Amino acid sequence: MNMKHETKPTTVPETTQQVGEVLLRWSWTERAVWTERMLTALEQGVKGERWFRLFDKVFSERNLRAATGKVVANQGAPGVDHVTVEFFERDLEANLKKLSDQLRNGSYRPQAIRRKWIPKPGSNEQRPLGIPTVRDRVVQAALVHVIEPIFEREFAERSYGFRPGRGCKDALRHVDSLLREGYVYVVDADLKSYFDTIPHDQLMARLRERIADGRVLSLIEYFLQAGIMTDMGEIIPEEGAPQGAVLSPLLSNVYLNPLDHFVASNGLEMVRYADDFVILCRSEEDAKRALELVQQWTASAGLMLHPTKTRIVNVRTEGFDFLGYHFETVKDGSIRHWPRRKATQKLKETLRKKTKRTNGHSLSYIVRDVTITVRGWFAYFQHSYYTTFPPLDSWIRMRLRSILRKRCKRRGRGRGKDHQRWPNRFFTEHGLFNLEMAYQLVVRSSRR
Repeated sequence: MNMKHETKPTTVPETTQQVGEVLLRWSWTERAVWTERMLTALEQGVKGERWFRLFDKVFSERNLRAATGKVVANQGAPGVDHVTVEFFERDLEANLKKLSDQLRNGSYRPQAIRRKWIPKPGSNEQRPLGIPTVRDRVVQAALVHVIEPIFEREFAERSYGFRPGRGCKDALRHVDSLLREGYVYVVDADLKSYFDTIPHDQLMARLRERIADGRVLSLIEYFLQAGIMTDMGEIIPEEGAPQGAVLSPLLSNVYLNPLDHFVASNGLEMVRYADDFVILCRSEEDAKRALELVQQWTASAGLMLHPTKTRIVNVRTEGFDFLGYHFETVKDGSIRHWPRRKATQKLKETLRKKTKRTNGHSLSYIVRDVTITVRGWFAYFQHSYYTTFPPLDSWIRMRLRSILRKRCKRRGRGRGKDHQRWPNRFFTEHGLFNLEMAYQLVVRSSRR
């Protein structure tokens, strides 16, 4: 892969287009901040590649109002001050003016972050989630509006996480494409506690490469050094960017962007979504070389690859997981993908709670509740191998038959003649989402 091509802004064409088209190319940017003139300067490059005079755009009430809209849309729990999104909105104009004045006069300081432990998908472990206050989330969103385009301009092509116009499915499509092209040796990498271990000094050094406004840089440092409120009291972090903060995804991409370009400059194919990435190679030798390069880079960046979760996989003989999917070679020799086992287990755990035999709601209510969950799950996993869906449909109907069986004073799970009492079409008529039928519709649509 050509390094020059990789470092080129993904949103900028080869030649300068007519004035006005720049707004279309950067349509995702916040208009309260980024004018046509600024975007033109962004494309053409500013003197010294560093941006001055940005802080006035952060405390602009227009920008803060736009940032509030995004915070409200995301909802989220209150922080240490117990102020909810709804409460913040009740006196919105006064709150925004106060924030703007505090930022302008230098008196604004972030409040402590409330730590909450949440289950880590696919394991018995828990991971820390940081919940800033609503006011701090608003300021962080306003800050992202200002600085994100500056860094987005140089983010690598194969980085997909938390970027405008990109997502998990784009990353998965690229992985699938490379596997089909013969890149069957995979470096399945795992950065150990990445968000909690980003070195502040090195992160700030990378931010200073593009930002010269000291007040913006100081504001970012305030957020990085904000106290974390735990059951044992408040702690002041010396490293990391807490997951849950609005600013953290952008900062995480800024810090790993050099890794993207470093790997690409060595002729290797890496696909990254935030801190989750794989490197796909044509030979085992290339895979070993890729792993050595990543180990060298992470060590110099103050990060660590997980010693047991990082490995080299030959997809012809074993599978690997990436972004919720499992990739593996099937009997006919082709490489297919389906939901990783833990993703299916998580779905079943959710549905078990909704389909307890003692559920007192009407069948129609239960079916609607189940359908909401199953439809959402299918939206992400709809491109799985066809064998994924019939067993799940059967399992869901079994759970529903068990409820009906209990209501008929019978014990145990749905079985035997229950399939005649309540045939599959019975549940379809009640509106149950059918995974296999939905999959067939997707296949027909893609063929057309």
